[in-house]
Amino acid sequence: MQGSISTSPQASWAAFILGVLPLARAQGAGAEMRQSLGTAVFAGMPGVTFFGLVFKPSTSSFEAFIAPAARHKCRLTMTSPPPPIFDRRLTRLRLARAVAKGAEDFLVVHAIEEFGERLAAVKREFGAILDAGTPSPRLAARLAELLHPPLLVRMTPLAEAAGPFSLPRLVGDEENLPLAPERFDLAVSALSLQHLNDLPGALVQLRRVLKPDGLFLGCLLGGQSLHELRTVLAVAETEICGGVSPRVAPFADVRDMGGLLQRAGFALPVADSEPLTVRYADMFGLLRDLRAMGATNALMARLRRPSAKGLFIRAAQVYAERFADPDGRVRATFEMIFLSGWAPHESQQKPLPPGSARMRLAGALKIKQDPLS
Repeated sequence: MQGSISTSPQASWAAFILGVLPLARAQGAGAEMRQSLGTAVFAGMPGVTFFGLVFKPSTSSFEAFIAPAARHKCRLTMTSPPPPIFDRRLTRLRLARAVAKGAEDFLVVHAIEEFGERLAAVKREFGAILDAGTPSPRLAARLAELLHPPLLVRMTPLAEAAGPFSLPRLVGDEENLPLAPERFDLAVSALSLQHLNDLPGALVQLRRVLKPDGLFLGCLLGGQSLHELRTVLAVAETEICGGVSPRVAPFADVRDMGGLLQRAGFALPVADSEPLTVRYADMFGLLRDLRAMGATNALMARLRRPSAKGLFIRAAQVYAERFADPDGRVRATFEMIFLSGWAPHESQQKPLPPGSARMRLAGALKIKQDPLS
């Protein structure tokens, strides 16, 4: 890697996405590239892999990149972080194990179909698209096929081999997006946001990387997901151990997600849910699928010793007693929450100020009212 790298198409894309200036006549270009691209990466991340190159961030380079006021706010925010709910390192390890064995991604396929229907109703072109953290490359491939954008970047939770589509890829974390502001017209994320310790902060960062009037579409599991499994494990563990330990992750409530989008700065926020029921021969079939998704217990408060003997056998019995259909197969619920929001822009519709109405609602509905009311 000697000489100038500013003319490389790969370096140009990296400079655009990560928000760094083109590098000119680098001597020892490898070190300078790591240092320069590190300025766009949040400190504390393990590194960013872009086009097969690994860029290591540093605290000094990150602080040199952000403005003084933002730097001060960042320090205040990071001084006392809340205790984490999820073990993010364990989440990545289990996802890597699932991918190595052939991940089960029927939930991602369902989300992709829903995204396609929703994007079909949006009459605009998206020049730059970000897939943020989706555990499967299927979504990015489908967007490339449907929308044919000039730029589609897939930010993956794990390093992965190139797929059938030649897409720019980087390894990153949704809680610390290594991306510059206002770079994308569309950002999507399917079935990764539910594993974050700081979901509000991740939504803020996703809004930040969108250009004005850019669109965000997201999908995550909601509060009713796996309620059957949560119930039977609690019943069985109470019977055998006299208490319960955290085994099924808490999921967001659809009633809260609209407010979170609004707090993150999105305009016209929408959150809706769709329950998806999957049937299995028994509870162990569900557990095998969860393991194949990399979605087994990664809670920080999880039990760190082997479970009591007979716990899962008893849980399977309770599952069959309470959640079986007449044919003997058991049900598992996955609540899919779909999110959409727009980066603010002056052209968007805005609510009128209170008291500005020129007609009463009763008049618009042609309802006769008592004059004394």
